[in-house]
Amino acid sequence: MHNRRSRFYFNNLGIPLLLALALFVSFDLTGLDVILSDWMYNTSTHAFPLQHSKLFETITHKWARIIPNWTGELAIIGALLSFIWPRFKAEKHQTLMAWLEKVRIAPLLRFLTRHRRDLLFVVFAFSITTGAIHYFKSHTSIYCPVETTLYGGVEQKKEWFENFNLLHDAGAGRCWPGGHASGGFTMMALFFVARRYRWRHARTLLAFALTLGMVYGTTRVLQGWHFMSHTFWAGIIVWFSMFLTALVFYGRARLDPSIPLAPNARAFMPTRVQTTPVPR
Repeated sequence: MHNRRSRFYFNNLGIPLLLALALFVSFDLTGLDVILSDWMYNTSTHAFPLQHSKLFETITHKWARIIPNWTGELAIIGALLSFIWPRFKAEKHQTLMAWLEKVRIAPLLRFLTRHRRDLLFVVFAFSITTGAIHYFKSHTSIYCPVETTLYGGVEQKKEWFENFNLLHDAGAGRCWPGGHASGGFTMMALFFVARRYRWRHARTLLAFALTLGMVYGTTRVLQGWHFMSHTFWAGIIVWFSMFLTALVFYGRARLDPSIPLAPNARAFMPTRVQTTPVPR
């Protein structure tokens, strides 16, 4: 039991901490970020490859927000609707419940009620992650590459730890960690929901979220609006906020794949809400 617990926390906290340390040493303590951005920067046109492409900006920065934004909005709507079905009483709302069954809305309401905890988890995980990203942005005040003197701007390039202020706003810069990348990484919330039920596609969802975050972040690097490490740091911060939120909502036993679940807890739709039959 002790070994199982240790392995769980090492995999979910220890390995990400080691990755954060490796990221800090390889990027923040070296000039690797600048080397990569210098490689992309055109000294003749004084611009990054896709810095002035309006179509690229629209597709990768505006349209791309649809996926995490709609996911969060649907989770909020679903969480609110999940409180409706339990309020119905067969002796008082026979006609309405019969109509909801007829138009196939009742099954949806029952489904949302069964998964209220999951919907609330997604809502809280998105909110907490967004709050964490905004906290680090305002408390480090790091400027984007195109805003620095390295690439035509007026601000000095600094590392996040040089400017970090624990309790107060550190300045006007808002570039570390990558906010756009974090939007893609927030889809990791779905991985933890799937992990709760031991859904066999859980790792696929994790890979999707990681890929989405990397794509979102890398496109901003090509536009000169982030250094590459900003994307990696966004992934690290999102993972910690998501994992700790999932731990509070579900507990270790539900998130640890090495712990067998009861047969009625394995299905993706695990339990049924008990309802009084509606008279026909």
